[in-house]
Amino acid sequence: MPSVDTLVPVGAFALLVLAFAVKHLVADFFFQTNWMAQGKQHPSVWLAPLCAHTGLHGLGTLMIALTVQPALWWLALVDFAIHTGVDRGKVLVGQRTRLPITDARFWWLIGIDQFLHQVTHLGLAVVLAAA
Repeated sequence: MPSVDTLVPVGAFALLVLAFAVKHLVADFFFQTNWMAQGKQHPSVWLAPLCAHTGLHGLGTLMIALTVQPALWWLALVDFAIHTGVDRGKVLVGQRTRLPITDARFWWLIGIDQFLHQVTHLGLAVVLAAA
């Protein structure tokens, strides 16, 4: 893990941030099926659809890591774990609050979820760019 004062090549970092943004777009919106999106919110059988969804994110991160720094392949597992925790947390808060789509707090929850994913991607990009 790089220290806070580690110099990171700006060009490499920018390309990695873009790669993670594309990965997120593809995994969250193009490849996520109804089974994943609806199933991860199910009260009892949520684990398989959630892991299928977050597995897409892990796979995308694996592809990025293997392209840039193969020794850091394990960052895919980190992304998988963090994404799983963030998405499960969002579902649990959503189930507890039952916020309607018309409530601003519903959108805050979506925004916090997306913010946490982007912060994760920034961290992964820093680690890869500094390696």
